[in-house]
Amino acid sequence: MKEWFENEIFWQTLYPYMFPPTRCEQTEGEVRQLLRLVKRRRGTVLDLCCGPGRHAVVLAQRGFQVTGVDRTRFLLNKARHRARQAKVEVDFVRSDMRDFIRPDAFDVALNLFTSFGYFDNKDEDRQVLRNLHASLKPGGVFVADVIGKEWLAKVLQATSSTKHADGTILVQRHEIFDDWSRIRNEWILVRGQQATTFRFHHTLYSGQELRLLLDQAGFSEVKLFGHLDGRPYGPDAPRLVAVARKAVA
Repeated sequence: MKEWFENEIFWQTLYPYMFPPTRCEQTEGEVRQLLRLVKRRRGTVLDLCCGPGRHAVVLAQRGFQVTGVDRTRFLLNKARHRARQAKVEVDFVRSDMRDFIRPDAFDVALNLFTSFGYFDNKDEDRQVLRNLHASLKPGGVFVADVIGKEWLAKVLQATSSTKHADGTILVQRHEIFDDWSRIRNEWILVRGQQATTFRFHHTLYSGQELRLLLDQAGFSEVKLFGHLDGRPYGPDAPRLVAVARKAVA
């Protein structure tokens, strides 16, 4: 049986709502913030779960040598089209993040937009981090950006709805399970008289839990922030951003 993230129809249908123009317009600013966090101006970058390639392309425009990895053909096609339009070269690779590894190849690795924790078996999250650690050069830096458990506990609504410009109504339902370690989501798209439902789930991590995973994967100097802009992490932080370095041998 396929896992939810293997369903191409899921990504195709929800793409306009996950990646609206307003989100894409934020990419330049997000990349500037990322580069301040990692303190790099050049080098090789791995964008793991690159999606439609919005960060990968901007990084390539800034002169970085970028590899974008995703398992979804639809999103990789979007990414390749974006790179062609920008006239930059990006090495896009179709691979599951549990499988991709390129030893000692990258100065920077990124995993953004809550693209972590998809798997029912939490050991597979650990494997992803071990692969990332192995793929970094000594002294390389990894940035993870997810929604934090502390923030979610404060703001979570069981049901919400949004009406979009095209008249579509997106209804979102959320349920916490497995002792507050997982979230089950149901997104319902209502277009006129037709409703389409998608269900997906992922693991939630607090700052302390994510730090522990990174320590176990071999990272050093793990620092937590509440946003890509570098603000402190805490219960009012909208994001959980971890910056972790691979020790110099």
